[in-house]
Amino acid sequence: MSYVKIWIHAVWTVKRRQATLTSETRERLFEHIHQNALNKGILMEIVGGYNNHVHCLFRLKNNQSIETVMQLIKGESSFWYNKNEPGRRKLRWQKEYYAVSVSESQAGSVKRYIQNQEKHHKKKSWEEEYREFILRYGFKVFKG
Repeated sequence: MSYVKIWIHAVWTVKRRQATLTSETRERLFEHIHQNALNKGILMEIVGGYNNHVHCLFRLKNNQSIETVMQLIKGESSFWYNKNEPGRRKLRWQKEYYAVSVSESQAGSVKRYIQNQEKHHKKKSWEEEYREFILRYGFKVFKG
């Protein structure tokens, strides 16, 4: 038996970073993403975010890739949202996402960070957070 414990912190945004997710719809959407991931065998720890983006913390199994997990989560969640939130602005995700590995010792800190997204974004905009994330991890900026 193979033993694998790789924590991943992933972030993706609403198309054109539109503030589509209200506090009411976020809660339902994030719970759906979490439960759907678990149903698909994805070891999802937490899902959170704000009005135009989503963060999640999950563990990869030995037979999973980040790309596959993200396709399963993003594609299904926008379909579910658009079906179950009639009358609201259609939800479309950007194609791109960011994903970084998280050490076991930092998983708790990342989880708390994701839990406190609404509070966090009262002090810091998505743009500020985005720039910090890009610089901290040395990513190339994408346009969307």
